[in-house]
Amino acid sequence: MESHKDVEYRLELARGFLNEAEQDYALKRWRACVSCSILVLENSGLAVLMLFGVSPMAHKPARHLSQLVSEGTVTKEVAELIEQILPELEKYDSHEKMLAKYGNESTYQLPWELFNEEEGSLAIESARKSMRLCSEIAALVLAAE
Repeated sequence: MESHKDVEYRLELARGFLNEAEQDYALKRWRACVSCSILVLENSGLAVLMLFGVSPMAHKPARHLSQLVSEGTVTKEVAELIEQILPELEKYDSHEKMLAKYGNESTYQLPWELFNEEEGSLAIESARKSMRLCSEIAALVLAAE
């Protein structure tokens, strides 16, 4: 298992990006809000994976978390929490991340043209949910050690 310090670092990254997403939402910077929210999801998902010895360099946290659940590697309580996070991680996987960075090159839409208040609201709600659930998972796993 990775050290507690590594997991806490990853969760702190997620908290920092959530703070930025909150600021971007308040300032109506929708693309930035979505981008930071995606980083919350990615880092909080990686923190959970690290609790179970998965490398922080892993891509697509949803795929690896789903595998942990299907293999029975985690307790029922942790599996139920992971199941709540998976839809959020899957929704904001590579495609949304690329749109937030580069826009839609096939239609020549810049990233700032693609995101509006609704997308910002959905993304930040997903980020808040992921942060809450991943923190709960970390507390459960670390307490069981």
